[in-house]
Amino acid sequence: MQSENRMFDDLAKLFNGLAGTVAGMGREAQDNARARAREWAGGLDLVSREEFDAVKQMAAKARAEAELLTERVEKLEAALGLAKKPAAKTAVKPTAKPRAKKTAPSVSKKPAAKKA
Repeated sequence: MQSENRMFDDLAKLFNGLAGTVAGMGREAQDNARARAREWAGGLDLVSREEFDAVKQMAAKARAEAELLTERVEKLEAALGLAKKPAAKTAVKPTAKPRAKKTAPSVSKKPAAKKA
């Protein structure tokens, strides 16, 4: 009976070792996949989140400054008595395509039938 227990113990050790090996292989595969993904993303010339947020903040600040300047210009124009004229819309005529010259009907390009 003791030999059976020893056999089961050896079998349990084998499976535990196998499970540890498979788990290690899984972690290694995951690390390799992450490294490949970083490599691939690095080639796409992407920006970091911090850079994106900084540029977004700069754009918001520039937009706010532009609005303030627009209001200031409108107030100055009103003080000077300049009426803001709406931009005149100019109608663009569609240009006519040049027409091809009319010529006489073309002659068939097939060779004439030979007379016998």
